[in-house]
Amino acid sequence: MSTPVLVGIGSNQNREACLQAALDALADWFGELALSPVYESPAVGFDGSPFLNMVAGFNTAMPLAELSRRFKKLEADHGRVRGSTRFTARTLDIDILTYGEKVGVFCGVELPRAEILVNAFVLKPLADVAGSRLHPQCGQSYQDLWQLHRAGPPLHKLNFSWRGRIISSAVGGAEASDQGIG
Repeated sequence: MSTPVLVGIGSNQNREACLQAALDALADWFGELALSPVYESPAVGFDGSPFLNMVAGFNTAMPLAELSRRFKKLEADHGRVRGSTRFTARTLDIDILTYGEKVGVFCGVELPRAEILVNAFVLKPLADVAGSRLHPQCGQSYQDLWQLHRAGPPLHKLNFSWRGRIISSAVGGAEASDQGIG
């Protein structure tokens, strides 16, 4: 059985290359991806270079525990060092935001991820890629949640291409929306 999954991808070190590598791995593992535009935002919780953030959606039959293990290995393969400091520079950060309609903590993964309702750099790309989908816990659409969101530093959409496909454009251009996940 296939489960719709939404993941947040971020980097503030070797940013473009790390996002490209993450998308390559996701496409190799899961096939068709629904992708949000790429946004730049200031580092939160520490002084550091700005982050690039986006959301990718896909369907998978892979169990949640295996998905989490693969993402941690992919992060490590791209130089991510896990430590005691939560807010720090990152080469690659992949967070499972939703896994189907699961609510709670499963295999050490909080679902849906609390950051969805807090951080603009998570909620905006999520609204772009899955705007009409409902948050599994609060029942509101991601688009409605984004319209109500007022906190945090500003986001700036950037030019970003992957595998010859324009993912986002800083000026004009259509944004991704509800690209067929789940």
